[in-house]
Amino acid sequence: MSQATKRKHVVKEVLGEHMVPSDQQQIVRVLRTPGNNLHEVETAQGQRFLVSMPSKYRKNIWIKRGDFLIVDPIEEGEKVKAEISFVLCKDHVRSLKKDGLWPEAFEVAEKHNNRNRPTQPELPAEPQASGEESSSEDDSDLFVNTNRRQYHESEEESEEEETA
Repeated sequence: MSQATKRKHVVKEVLGEHMVPSDQQQIVRVLRTPGNNLHEVETAQGQRFLVSMPSKYRKNIWIKRGDFLIVDPIEEGEKVKAEISFVLCKDHVRSLKKDGLWPEAFEVAEKHNNRNRPTQPELPAEPQASGEESSSEDDSDLFVNTNRRQYHESEEESEEEETA
């Protein structure tokens, strides 16, 4: 089977069918990806561990922080305690919520994250003259990478640090 045909079938499987987790499987949220096709995840109960990505998903399906997965537990693993069995997209999450199978802890965290999510800055309406120095110093019009945590420092904190 060619790589393109394999990719087509894997993407069709992930986007097409709605999967319901079995008794052994659990829904987890991706916290970070340390590398080597490993992902650090958190369960609805707050337990953190590593999961491995099976070879059928590698280089075909991309997982980022905040995505939800269905995982199968691995008994013999010390650090890696589960393997990804299904990647959930927004439609799958909506379907699981409608069926009442979505963990309550993830709903609360999702609402909390949406309230605190920084909005993408708007581009300036008028382009500034190329000779001005302020355009190179002001990076507020750049694209905000949502895969990185945003740290904001208030003016009060910076004033306190300067006086100390």
